[in-house]
Amino acid sequence: MSNAEHPVPAAVTPGGAPDEAPDDALIGVIGLGSMGAPMARRLLAAGRRVVITARRPRPDLTDLGAEWAETPRELGRRVDAVLAMLPDLPQLDEVLDGSDGLLAGLLERGRDGDGARDALLLVGSTSSAPQVRDLAERLAAASDGRIHVVDCPVSGGEDGAKAGTLSIMLGGDEADATRAATLLSPCGTPVHLGPLGAGEVAKACNQLIVSATILALGEAAVLAERSGLDLEALFGLLAGGYAGSNLLASRKDKLVTGDDSPSGVAEYMVKDLRFAAEAAAATGTDPVLLPTLRAAFDELVERGLGGRDISVARRFIAERSL
Repeated sequence: MSNAEHPVPAAVTPGGAPDEAPDDALIGVIGLGSMGAPMARRLLAAGRRVVITARRPRPDLTDLGAEWAETPRELGRRVDAVLAMLPDLPQLDEVLDGSDGLLAGLLERGRDGDGARDALLLVGSTSSAPQVRDLAERLAAASDGRIHVVDCPVSGGEDGAKAGTLSIMLGGDEADATRAATLLSPCGTPVHLGPLGAGEVAKACNQLIVSATILALGEAAVLAERSGLDLEALFGLLAGGYAGSNLLASRKDKLVTGDDSPSGVAEYMVKDLRFAAEAAAATGTDPVLLPTLRAAFDELVERGLGGRDISVARRFIAERSL
């Protein structure tokens, strides 16, 4: 599959510089969970050269052509860019630090003297924008400016990661974001939204909408079921009107059947909404919905439902209404 099949949006590359990320660029992927693994597969399918590391071998990816690194340090030493699809920055710090950590490898790479370009760290977690900026400053100081950071949280869930249709929210220097967009284009639509941290603010906005929508869908399911309505027919009908959404399309079957087996884990919404509150405080915004949503997801987790899919909103509403 050629790069032409995954064009970078014009808004991301106003200067038009696809050579910022050549076809032979080595991309390391760390965090091979429900999002990282399918994104790695999309990169491989697009002909990207991918290096992976994990606690256990991943023949499902190496059989597709991914190269294996025994440690994060080895991965960092070999690659041009690293995509970190980890839950949050504390998990990234664990991978970065130590004698076998990613940072040690990236620093070794910078001393090779082989003309290698500066390394790019792509932070795919939903995290605090100020903390991402702090991380970037720390890495720049440690590497004499040779490690650049772009935040690139995504939306679209596991289904979007598998299909290569993710919305990828980029924050960072324009040149770095252009390079990141070219690298990540097989995974979806990358858009540069502003300086470092802008991607995280965008993801906080996204999660504000998602959390409100899934709670509304959960409440609607309980109200309709207790009123004797056919949920399958109801949600099929609503999907064609203003209540329709990608979230309803992806979670309709789960909401109808009550199957809330894990996919997009509900407990992550607690931290995501905390970052939204951080952005609200930083901008002097007095939100109406956000405090209620935070209280609801805090309660959901306290009830032991945090490890379920976000469609557990239906069960949460039903149980608290008994």
